[in-house]
Amino acid sequence: MAQANAPKRGRGAQSNASGRFEALSREPLDDGWNDGGLAIPTLATTLTPERSRTIITRNQSPDVGFDRSINPYRGCEHGCIYCYARPAHAYVGLSPGLDFESKLFFKPEAGRLLTREISSPSYRVGVIHIGGNTDPYQPAERRLRVTRQILEVLERAAHPFSIITKSALILRDCDLLGPMGRARLARVAVSITTLDRRLARVMEPRAATPERRLAAISTLSAAGIPVSVMFAPVIPGLNDHELEAVLERAAQAGAANGGYVALRLPREIKDLFREWLEAAVPDRAKRVMSLVRQMRGGRDYDPEWGKRMKGEGPLAEMLGRRFAIAKRRFGLDRPIAPLDLSQFRRPSASGDQPDLFGASGS
Repeated sequence: MAQANAPKRGRGAQSNASGRFEALSREPLDDGWNDGGLAIPTLATTLTPERSRTIITRNQSPDVGFDRSINPYRGCEHGCIYCYARPAHAYVGLSPGLDFESKLFFKPEAGRLLTREISSPSYRVGVIHIGGNTDPYQPAERRLRVTRQILEVLERAAHPFSIITKSALILRDCDLLGPMGRARLARVAVSITTLDRRLARVMEPRAATPERRLAAISTLSAAGIPVSVMFAPVIPGLNDHELEAVLERAAQAGAANGGYVALRLPREIKDLFREWLEAAVPDRAKRVMSLVRQMRGGRDYDPEWGKRMKGEGPLAEMLGRRFAIAKRRFGLDRPIAPLDLSQFRRPSASGDQPDLFGASGS
């Protein structure tokens, strides 16, 4: 048998520790029978329908840039080791480690729920952000089309939205995104963390390659969609030296603006990330964590509003200056017109969308 704690092929996390709310914890155990000659087994992805009462999530966070969002999926098969959404898997009794990237949930009634919510006489239109927690373009989106349902409802209602992804699958929806982008109803952000394909493979194992993301920026921009590049997260000592190169390539591809977020390590992520560093880049692990703490007041993470996204201290300040200079240098400081709320047409409740399993949901 393979080693109990051996890394799983195509996955980011190295382990699967129990969630923080579980009464019992579980740990892998090597029973001594492994002879080291057998292949490491793959870990299959499961998808479970999640029955929701609502689809729009509200927040009052002062530093996220939106007050409402839609997340078509819970968990993310891309497996990015740094993902700030990992701790949320503990709320459903699962591990923020391997469970997060292999045990996913989807919302089959997303279209119907969205139609119902924005049809309400009490609904007040505002920009909806799609993908604020996990990527709305999971590999399974090709067949489940949950995100597509949402976009179709928003298109019919002329409802403004923004969307962020690191998947080239977004190009499937250019037929909707293009006209809505040109009408000031949609904008897109594409996340690019590195141009190093080897690093991307181990850090974001099932996400699109950096080149495919750049190609997506080019196609989306050519279709008339305002596109921003997100260099996120910035990991000091690992990818921070690529900041200028990523922004330059994104600008050449057609991005009009850009942003960045410093690495965040809340709750279980700090242990998962350290474990990954030791396995993936052992020669840099200690230095990376030292630099992270320099940006977080001596801690692995500081959740304080106004600090959690950018960090603090000399290193964080230098990073901010570099980013501002690079944005100006590569023309990524072009203003993007605000999305237009005035075009919204409240849909009829009779326009409910059937879920993916038919009207009965069975």
